[in-house]
Amino acid sequence: MSATENPTVESIAALIDHAILKPELTDAEVESDLDLAGRWGVFSVCVRPSDVPRSVARLAGTGVATGTVIGFPHGSTSTAAKTAESRRALEDGAAELDMVLHIGRLRSGDLAAVTDDIAAVVAVAEGRIVKVILETAFLTDEQVVAGSKAAEAAGASFVKTSTGFAGGGATLHHLRLMRDAVSPAVRVKASGGVRGLDTLLQMRAVGVDRFGTSATETILTDVQRLAETGSTSGATDASSY
Repeated sequence: MSATENPTVESIAALIDHAILKPELTDAEVESDLDLAGRWGVFSVCVRPSDVPRSVARLAGTGVATGTVIGFPHGSTSTAAKTAESRRALEDGAAELDMVLHIGRLRSGDLAAVTDDIAAVVAVAEGRIVKVILETAFLTDEQVVAGSKAAEAAGASFVKTSTGFAGGGATLHHLRLMRDAVSPAVRVKASGGVRGLDTLLQMRAVGVDRFGTSATETILTDVQRLAETGSTSGATDASSY
């Protein structure tokens, strides 16, 4: 993988969904983060649903896509609420949807309900990318595998580790489980705790295709430093996402 073997700012930025999801963010703070994403040329931003119109307008012409979250962060809203939220997000200009599956139903073993819930959002998306957040910190290995397989059965484009708000983030162990559980047609997104280039490269090497992080500037500054000096700073971002 070229991004792993010879990372450049462009190749790593193309893997990043810059997360702008903290509930306390002000309008000015959201706009500052959107501008940061535009400057670095990341693949996309992942914003709160109410910020989708602002993001689409502010990032127009930058090539940075706008994504948003559905059923976030708990996943326990009804399927009807998730589909309504999805429709509105798409009407507002969202290009991708990161939905939280029903964690309690997955832990209960009700895979039919979990699959149907995901499939309903996939249907509303009409071919747009849907990423399914498992919230791996709450799951056994068997549940991680089952949730990943349910996401693929429902037609999702990605399986994703975490919201970043559950006290645990992406781990190499869970990422390997997810990658092995789904076919090559389904991609894997790591989120929660991706705060430096070394971590990102380790995860990329086990098959991760996209990264949700608020530490974009730290990571991409590390790429620049690596090119200049051959080493990274090891700095971390204090964000939970």
